[in-house]
Amino acid sequence: MKYLGSCLCGDVTFEVEGDFENFYLCHCKRCRKDTGSAHAANLFSSTAKLRWLSGKEKVKTFNFRSEGHIKSFCTNCGSALPNIQMEGKLLVVPAGSLNSDINIVPQGHIFYASRASWDTELENVPKFDELPMFDELSDK
Repeated sequence: MKYLGSCLCGDVTFEVEGDFENFYLCHCKRCRKDTGSAHAANLFSSTAKLRWLSGKEKVKTFNFRSEGHIKSFCTNCGSALPNIQMEGKLLVVPAGSLNSDINIVPQGHIFYASRASWDTELENVPKFDELPMFDELSDK
């Protein structure tokens, strides 16, 4: 399989060729902090190959305290981007950075005991197709 991806501003584009073995939603404190969300959604592959198509010079990789919590991102827009970890043995791709559909669904929540206190029963929260308060704000 070939997957295409990019950052939000489009300055960085990439291709991943190969298959993803795992897809996890990580609730650890570090992933919550660096995504600003309830969890990170990352795809993992020990065989797929990453190729930067454009903007490689705008990719910055941050290794938190050199402890292995690694995040790559676009220096222009801050979007999360793929990175290679474990001495080149593991490709980690933020699922939201892909423009292509993927044929794998999350296999589980990891570090679930570390989840945010408000991350409970989110399936019961109302769902909207757009920002619900936008109409209220534009009418004033």
